Order: sequence, then C-alpha cells, then structure tokens
Amino acid sequence: MDAAPFLPPVFDAHVDSLQRAVDLDHDLGTLTSGHLDLVRGREGGLASVVFVSWVDPAYMAKGPGSARRRTDDLLDAYHVLVENHPEQVRAVVDGAGLDSAREDGVIAAIAGIEGGHSIEESLEYLEHYHRRGVRMMTLVWNNHLSWVRSCQAGAGPEIPDGLSSFGREVVQRMNQLGMVVDVSHASEKAFYDALEVSTQPIVASHSGCAAIHSHVRNLSDAQLRDLASAGGVVGVVFCTSFLDGDAGALERGERESEAYRALSHDNETGLFHLQADHLQATLPPLCMERVVDHVLHAVEVCGIRHVGVGSDFDGIQRRPEGLEDASCYGHLAQALLRRGLNEDDVCAVMGGNMARVFRAVTA
Repeated sequence: MDAAPFLPPVFDAHVDSLQRAVDLDHDLGTLTSGHLDLVRGREGGLASVVFVSWVDPAYMAKGPGSARRRTDDLLDAYHVLVENHPEQVRAVVDGAGLDSAREDGVIAAIAGIEGGHSIEESLEYLEHYHRRGVRMMTLVWNNHLSWVRSCQAGAGPEIPDGLSSFGREVVQRMNQLGMVVDVSHASEKAFYDALEVSTQPIVASHSGCAAIHSHVRNLSDAQLRDLASAGGVVGVVFCTSFLDGDAGALERGERESEAYRALSHDNETGLFHLQADHLQATLPPLCMERVVDHVLHAVEVCGIRHVGVGSDFDGIQRRPEGLEDASCYGHLAQALLRRGLNEDDVCAVMGGNMARVFRAVTA
C-alpha cells in the first residue's frame, strides 16, 4: 500500500469566509460552496485559520457605528460557528489555545479584522474587539483612512503618507493587548512606520513578491528583508492577479465581457462568488507553480523562518489550478517538496512560522 501523501498542519493567516455565513447563510461547519469550510479544511490539513471580518467601506457612509455593527455581525457568525461545531473547531486567543486544539484534533479558529475602519478611529472599539476574541487586525484595506494610507493610489493631501500619531497609538495598543499587527494592504511608508513602532513581530498576512510581479499589493525585497529582520512573516496569497501579470490582464479583460457583466445576485457576497465561479470556469488556469515561485523567492530573501501562507480564500475570485479550495493545501506542500524544500521547511512555511509569531504576540 502506498504511503499517505505528506500533509503538514496548515496555519492559514487570512480567509474571508465569514461573509458567506452572514450574507448567504452558509454553515461553514458543513460542506458548502465557496472556497473554505471546516470539512474541506480538515481534508487539506488545516490546523489553524484566521477568520477575518472585512467590512465594505460603503458601511462607513451609512453613519457612525455602521462599520462597527457590521464587524460585530461577522464576529457573531464566527462565535456561532465555533459554538455549533465544537467537535471540529475551537476559538483560540493564544498559543496555549493552539496547543489544546492540536491535542484534541480540532481546528484552531482565530478571529481577525481586515481594515482599521472597523474601529472607527477609537481605541475603545479596538479594545471591544479584543474582548470579543480578535487577535489580528490588518491596519488598512484598499480604502485610505485618516490615520493610515493604503497601498492604493488616490489618497488626498489629508491622508498621512504612513501612520498618523493616532495610527501609531493603534499599533502600540495592539502590542499591549496581544494582537498581531498585519500590514498587508498598507502603503510602503505605513509598513515601515508599523515596523518602527511595533515592539512585537508583525505579519503581512496575504501578500506576494514584487520581484516576481510588481503588483501594488506585493512587497519589495527590501520590505521582505526588513519584515524578517523584525521577526515577522509574510503569508503568500493565492490571488492569481497578485501572483502573475498575465493572469491579471486576462481577468481585467473578462470583467468587461457581456457574460460577466450580466451576472446578478440579490446581495454583493453572492454576486462576488458568481463572478469568481465565472472567472474560474472561463479563463485558462494559472499553474500552482506560480505560488511556489513566490514562496521560494520569499524564502530566498527572508529565510525559511519568515514565510507562511495567507490564502485569502473567499476574498479572492480566481485561484490557481490545484489550489481552488481549502481541501487543496496539501497540493502546495507536495509542490514545495518537489521544488527542493525538505519536510521540516515545508512544515515551517505551511504553518509553523505563522504559529510562532501568533504565540509570541499573544503570550
């Protein structure tokens, strides 16, 4: 009988699946559509996962408290998931929780927030989310904030180049509370300001390597080296347009097609996934080896202890061939072995490095 394929424990630093639970009534403890649920996660070796609450910036236009209420709705879904499926998943807030979940054979679920607009310029709200179990926050999404600039263009003169004085207070308070600072989506200046201010390692939970594809969401070699020097980890993302320029061009073209424009659904999350299914089915696949290229480049620049995985499942549309959903993490592990990493190195990339930072920050 052939030996079972090598399947290391995975720590996925960034998934957006809670939106499906809230907007589409998906029970993520069962087999669902979309990219990630606990059933497929267990099949793929998922041991720990950061479920982020991402709030569409449109909520900010609805008035004070709207972004916070949406964040709380998503966190409610997170707590319902772990309460309804204790045999599969457990909410954890520190390294001891990771150990306990591993010993009991359940997935360690970590609550996160993607985008500092959820705190509505209030350290009190940050502390509120910490009390609700949040242990990682991406400082900024693609929308600029009064206290932090994103990597996207279009910021006005009122937006700081990096972190404002309040933004520095946010990082300092996150350090004090034991929350992981995430700089994916941040401008280069905000990235370096966070490195300067933080007394704890930080992560870029779901990014790629600009040396391979110079996408605005990817990190330069200098950023990768400096992140590693501060003890941090970059989580390589599975988003095809971040990984490869030709893939991004194909997607932009298809989004102008009549078939794509004709897609409709009664809510934005449903439409997003219809569009994802269309792109995945219509366009030629991007080989998983492109993800491996980014991982190995990051390993070469950062060192093996500073590279991890942040799929962005359910927050991206087209995924690489062989990494379509959470049952597929093992495919990446096998590909890394084929490309020259040993089993210990693959374990570090697939989970050990992110777990180390999470333990250090939350201790």
